Amino acid sequence: MADILVLANETIGGAKLLDAILERAKQGDAHFHVVVPQSRPRHGKVIYDEAVRDSAQVRVDLALAFMREEDIEGTGEVGDADPFNAAMDAVSAYGIDEIIISTLPAASSGWLRRDLPERLEAATGLPVSHVVVDLDTEGLPFDVTLVLANQTMAGDELLKRLETLAEERPRRFIVVVPQGSGEGGAVRAARDRLNQLLESLASDGVVAAGLIGDPDPFTAAMNAVQYFHISEIVVSTLPSNRSEWLKKGLVEKLERDTGKRVEHVESAAEPAGAEA
Repeated sequence: MADILVLANETIGGAKLLDAILERAKQGDAHFHVVVPQSRPRHGKVIYDEAVRDSAQVRVDLALAFMREEDIEGTGEVGDADPFNAAMDAVSAYGIDEIIISTLPAASSGWLRRDLPERLEAATGLPVSHVVVDLDTEGLPFDVTLVLANQTMAGDELLKRLETLAEERPRRFIVVVPQGSGEGGAVRAARDRLNQLLESLASDGVVAAGLIGDPDPFTAAMNAVQYFHISEIVVSTLPSNRSEWLKKGLVEKLERDTGKRVEHVESAAEPAGAEA
């Protein structure tokens, strides 16, 4: 069985890359190992390591979900921030036989400006296939909905709305939870709520992945728009008379600064301080 490294970042869901994986899988027994290097966010004054890693892990998770749907054997991991080091680490650790690298077009790709495919071919001696994905013109073969929520993600209102959206057309969900400004317990509680929602969606056959983002909900959402090719945004809040997010005009700010359609889901009342 051939062990094939798939190295990609924001192009991970591109149709041409997915087609290349499918085509290679049809050629015979193959195991694919997806590596997504970590990327620094453009928004926010503080870089949260957990948020950076989570964002890369979401890309890994969505790629593996695609492989499972196609009965393709695959594993994955978050790699070093330097894509060359990330690839070399995987080659050393997993006995890789081939490499598929996916980039943006030359005019937009930092990886191509650093001659990454040629460097990997020279350093490893392995065959390297290069797949160019132009997200601006090609888009993705499915919609990607960004979901921004905190305490209210445990509510039935949000779950039912996401299930309805999933029935409309092919769609993937990226759930972002601002990590809060409390101690580690607050982060753990946020991750528990996130996992609860992801498990509920998975039980209904809905493909979703999630991450703990910047404490500021606007910054968390803007970083997610940077990391992923987002089609639309769903913001879940407390009732309008209690929501700090709504008082600060979060929905309107996201519509203005992202140019995306933003849908607001109002959930049932939660304990005081839920959106602090």
